[in-house]
Amino acid sequence: MSSTGSTYGDIHRYEPARESTAAAIAIVLLTVVEVVFVGLFTYGLVSGWGYSEIGNMYLGFVLAVIFIDLAFILLLYRKEFLPDVMIVKKRRRKWEDLYIREDQQYGTETLGNAWDQFKQAVYPYYKR
Repeated sequence: MSSTGSTYGDIHRYEPARESTAAAIAIVLLTVVEVVFVGLFTYGLVSGWGYSEIGNMYLGFVLAVIFIDLAFILLLYRKEFLPDVMIVKKRRRKWEDLYIREDQQYGTETLGNAWDQFKQAVYPYYKR
């Protein structure tokens, strides 16, 4: 579904999510695996596995698996359960409001308004 609106904030394209059952089951299974690894990491941290070299590497591996599993959960959720929406944004020219304004294209006074020059140097998008 798309619209022909071109004003700022209009929805240009909207595709609903697929919401597949296989993705929901995969997310539930990955969440169970996540809880098991978090429990294992917590048990290892409380029992002091981090004091030995091998235990410290083991805890690091378990923590890496936790974050990778979480990444897959979020990836599946984003891909299967969030709609694809494209909105119209305001386009600006590349040079607009970056470093110079149109009234300053031929230069500025050296000691003109020092406070405005300081604001322009600190915050390049400053407008009067």
